[in-house]
Amino acid sequence: MKRLLLLFCLLGVAWPYYHIILFMEANDWSWSTALFFEQINANEGMKILNADLTVAATTFLALLIYLLIKKSITSIQFFKYLGALFLVGFSLALPLYLYEHYERFK
Repeated sequence: MKRLLLLFCLLGVAWPYYHIILFMEANDWSWSTALFFEQINANEGMKILNADLTVAATTFLALLIYLLIKKSITSIQFFKYLGALFLVGFSLALPLYLYEHYERFK
């Protein structure tokens, strides 16, 4: 299972960034935040996925804050997961957390 979580960490970086590259390629290799948010909110189907991901990532962030307050994780771990969440996304942050805390869940 731990190897599977590591694979999910790798996929959590590679898959989103692959699509970022495709987005930029389709837009003449330029980044437009306004266009990005316009396209990800283009229809109700995408809004469903955005809402789901927002709630899941916010829940994970609340868990991290709770664990930091309870001293179940160090501030270094907190900032590592926070960086993964905001610099890459929930697709890396959750598998990374589960990978590093695998022994707790056995």
